[in-house]
Amino acid sequence: MTSLYLFALVAGAWLLQQQAVLPDLTGATALVPLAVLWIVVARHPGVAARRVSHALAIVTFAAAGFFWAAAVGSWKLADDLPDLWEGRDAEISGVIAEMVQPNERGVRFLLDVERAYTLNARIPSRVSLMWYANEGESPSDLRAGQRWRVAVRLHKPHGNANPDGFDFEAWMLERGIRAVGYIRPQPAPQLVTPLVWRPGYLLERTREAARHHLLEALGDRPYAGVIVALAIGDQQAIPPDQWQVFTRTGVNHLMSISGLHITMVASMVLLLVLRLWRRSETLVLKLPAVRAATHCGLIVALAYAALSGFAVPAQRTVYMLAVVAIALWSGWSARSTAVLAAAAALVIVLDPMAVIAPGFWLSFGAVAVIMLAGGSRIGRPGWFRAWAQTQWAVTLALVPFLLAMFQQVSLVSPIANAFAIPLVSLVVVPLALAASVLPLDWIASAAHLVMKFCMLLLQALSDLPDAVWQQHAPPAWAVPIAVAGALWMLLPRGFPARWVGAMMMLPQFLSMPAKLSPGELRMTVLDVGQGLAVVVRTRSHALLYDTGPAFTEQIDAGGRIVVPYLRAAGLSRLDGMVISHDHSDHSGGALSVLQAFPVGWLASSLPEEHAIRIAATRSWFCDAGESWEWDGVSFEFLYPQPGDYNDPDEKDNDRSCVLRVVSPFGSVLLPGDIERFSESRLLQSSGNLRTDVLLAPHHGSRTSSTPEFVHAVAPVVTVFSVGYRNRFGHPHPAVSARYRQAGSRTLRTDLSGALLIGMTPAGVDVQS
Repeated sequence: MTSLYLFALVAGAWLLQQQAVLPDLTGATALVPLAVLWIVVARHPGVAARRVSHALAIVTFAAAGFFWAAAVGSWKLADDLPDLWEGRDAEISGVIAEMVQPNERGVRFLLDVERAYTLNARIPSRVSLMWYANEGESPSDLRAGQRWRVAVRLHKPHGNANPDGFDFEAWMLERGIRAVGYIRPQPAPQLVTPLVWRPGYLLERTREAARHHLLEALGDRPYAGVIVALAIGDQQAIPPDQWQVFTRTGVNHLMSISGLHITMVASMVLLLVLRLWRRSETLVLKLPAVRAATHCGLIVALAYAALSGFAVPAQRTVYMLAVVAIALWSGWSARSTAVLAAAAALVIVLDPMAVIAPGFWLSFGAVAVIMLAGGSRIGRPGWFRAWAQTQWAVTLALVPFLLAMFQQVSLVSPIANAFAIPLVSLVVVPLALAASVLPLDWIASAAHLVMKFCMLLLQALSDLPDAVWQQHAPPAWAVPIAVAGALWMLLPRGFPARWVGAMMMLPQFLSMPAKLSPGELRMTVLDVGQGLAVVVRTRSHALLYDTGPAFTEQIDAGGRIVVPYLRAAGLSRLDGMVISHDHSDHSGGALSVLQAFPVGWLASSLPEEHAIRIAATRSWFCDAGESWEWDGVSFEFLYPQPGDYNDPDEKDNDRSCVLRVVSPFGSVLLPGDIERFSESRLLQSSGNLRTDVLLAPHHGSRTSSTPEFVHAVAPVVTVFSVGYRNRFGHPHPAVSARYRQAGSRTLRTDLSGALLIGMTPAGVDVQS
């Protein structure tokens, strides 16, 4: 029953994370009488008393997990950046807490704040800072463990809020980072202490040194980032295109320092020590070889996990190995479920928010399934059969989690893992670790050579047209049913009605999103920051208007936001795409979308030689007067005129494709970034422009939304697609006031997140 109690503790922490607000911690006082009642009942004999005792124990542990998570959440939220200090300069000093992360614009790093010098400034204890390459001291001089005095400008962590999207703010809260900002050039930054001698900072400096050594040894070889990630856990060293291969083949769990790698390395050390220890009669008499080998294996596992940054999979492995080691030393016969429960509970006690991380569930879930697949079997199968059973069990059981979290499952994963697991865990990882500590470049080269061979095979599998199953996000109720079904199917052979498990897994595939009726319209204004991306859907068609910005040279809103949303919404293709004009905040994600999704046609104002037009299957200019109808909903371009493309003096903004969508139940106007000039021309050339929902031109800049335009359109709802605290000041206060004075309800994506707009017989419905 101990395992059940510990799992109840984890469940309580999970339940807390589902709450909209933190509870009053005074409720935790109920734990004392609850625990006393449990102890009293447990002392009474009889079956009934024992059952009541178990029930009380489960409730007590669950409540303890709930209120412990609430307390930790309160402590983290209390260390917040006050509204007063958002966007203001403050001078602080602190220590660089982790490895610095270079990028094309400079260096990003975490700073443990020790002191604020600016009067009355209240700064969180840990902040994430960007040091741009053109600001003062060269960012290449930064190292973990340095103490700096710097001027910073901060704001609260803010992430894009989209359906089925990554929750950046929760991730930052879990890591204890309560402010984000950048270094200011004045007053000039000062290096106060070259190295602060504390264990955590020394470890991060060691990780940096290992990374530097490996990158120097491997130079510009294509998989140098993979070797670095396997040695020290720096996953940011792996380029996005390689991550795509790992994801499509289902081996991405191997490209971090997973529990598998740590277990393999610890096992190698254990076997080596065991063999050597047994050769010495003196050592064996002083300490049994098994205990000595277990102790050494645990030390190596802890060292490797620390070198990796101690992520959840690494924590799980170290804690499980520690429980096993304690059991061996104490003579306690530990059951596998007790070991797993103890490791999970320890993770939650140290960090209750770990329960919201996908890695927590994937890591512990995979181990639990392996235990289920390997246990309760009569006889010992051969190695090949045991391996096949394990692969089948893990692949099947993780399907519900992968569909719920990522809406895709690799179909080639069993084949890819068959060769990738032994190559990476038994060859590449030991070589990468050796190369990180030994001054022998050939070891790093050998690790890269094996990884290169592995990547050739993975690339071939990734290139298969049906390598990945992609679908809509299953409804929440279908996921636990599918998990139970998978476990049912994995019960030992001979267990009756195992086919019921297969039936229980079907709802996650067959429960499709509700279809619209003819004439109905659904529009999603995605939260892409300072940019625009709108998905317009009718009963059987879908159109994407703009694709959001490019964030860096390799990362854009198309791959990070638009594609995951389209996949989760159950779309397998786009009938059309409109790129309003040639500005990165509207077109930056287009190539990623075109690569990931079949797109019927592209209409844009882009030049003919533009890379986006070349990548599209069919492409043409959007011209005023062009129209079509889908499922009882009409679409029409109102602007620009065909002759506008020949005017070299016309700005890109004033060539924006203006699209009007009209259903029997409401209308939408998507004007891109048109400004005063094009608004005036649009008013002259078009008839009735009145609309229910308007995407504010040019994000609500003061160069657009003239009084005449606002009066003519008279929108019921006006949406500003803007970035949080964007440097342009969009939307301009006067423009927002102009729409409100016209009787329009104004909404902003930086405050509301993605906006879901439906037009049905019940009217126009807007939800955030």
